[in-house]
Amino acid sequence: MIPKPKALIFDLMGTCTNWHPSIQTALSTTPSLTHLPTETIAQLASSWRSSFFNEIHRRFHAGLGTESIDVTHRRVLDGLLDGMGLNGGDGGGVGEEERERLVAAWHFQGAWDDSIDAIRRLKEKFMVVVLANGTTRLQLDLIQSSGLPFHALFSSQLLGLTKPDPAIYRKALELLQVEPEEAVMVAAHAYDLRAAKGVGLRTVYIYRNTEDLDEDMGVVQGEVDVFLEGEGPLGQLAELFCGE
Repeated sequence: MIPKPKALIFDLMGTCTNWHPSIQTALSTTPSLTHLPTETIAQLASSWRSSFFNEIHRRFHAGLGTESIDVTHRRVLDGLLDGMGLNGGDGGGVGEEERERLVAAWHFQGAWDDSIDAIRRLKEKFMVVVLANGTTRLQLDLIQSSGLPFHALFSSQLLGLTKPDPAIYRKALELLQVEPEEAVMVAAHAYDLRAAKGVGLRTVYIYRNTEDLDEDMGVVQGEVDVFLEGEGPLGQLAELFCGE
């Protein structure tokens, strides 16, 4: 067991909110896509998510600055649809308004079943904040749609930095006025926790079946301080730090 921290720093999308139902619904109800089999829609949703992370990493390693998550989501979507022959040209496909609605769907997600109660319980004893890539508006929309009760939201837009830049974790620690060893990074993404651990934060991995599909979980378990899976991993986290 790791020592109780002063602050718990959470990733948001995928870790605390479940993006898959809203995105799959948005895709399956888009008129230009209703002819596609359910399996194809599910694969498109997963590819959109994984390709988004690939693009984030590409931009970071290229030394490019932060950009709106909506811009990134749109560019990735355009590439995927073009690859499927659904480019919206004279031959049909997904048009401009439909693409805008699909990108907007990322702003409205429900919480995982274990998230709200766990955050409420943890915030009674610790500072509980979000540190995530994206815009502040995205985070506000997600908090409103999910009902997650965080103390504060730190977006990459607000801080002018992008995960996995070590500077973004240091900036969050500075704002919270805590030392690295006094904070825990909680995420469902191994790349995020690797970067946080490099700065000195303790790390908790939350296994979600929509995330890190290409990661070897055996390797991840050996990298983090705590690995939580099974039923209600955030509930397990709350019990770990708040239980008697």
